Amino acid sequence: MSGISLVGGSECRVSSVLGRNTRELGKKHLFDGSAETCWNSDQGTPQWVALRWPSPVQVTSITAQFQGGFCGAADTMVEVPQEEGSSGWQMAHPWPLEDVGTPQTLQLPQPLTTSSLRLTFPSSTDFFGRIIMYKLDVLGKKL
Repeated sequence: MSGISLVGGSECRVSSVLGRNTRELGKKHLFDGSAETCWNSDQGTPQWVALRWPSPVQVTSITAQFQGGFCGAADTMVEVPQEEGSSGWQMAHPWPLEDVGTPQTLQLPQPLTTSSLRLTFPSSTDFFGRIIMYKLDVLGKKL
C-alpha cells in the first residue's frame, strides 16, 4: 500500500535550524529533491518536524533520509494531536531508526487519518542531539 506524496499540500515546521541559517539549512530543503541540501537542526533534544494539512489526509507510509551519525535514534516516534486542533501530541507509532545514510521507510500497519503529523526525535545518534535530514516524504491519500 503506497499512495501519493502528501508533502506538497502541507505546511511544515521544525524545532530548530542550526545557527538559525534557514536559507542554507532550513526545512524547505526536506522537499526540494536535491541530494546536496538538507535540514540541519541545532543541538539539543528533542528535535521534531511537524506537518499540517488544510484538511484530513490518510497516511500509509513515511520515508526519511538522514546523514549517518546525525540520525534520529531508536526512540523516534510518529505523533498526532491529542485532539484535533489541540497543541498536545500523542504517539501514534514508534519508528526505530537506524544510523544510516540511506532512505528509511516506515510502513504503517493501519492507515493513519489526521490533519497534523509530527516526527519527534527524543534523542539523536549525534552526541549533541543534532539531526541532519535530506529528504522527507509522507505517502497516502487526500480525503
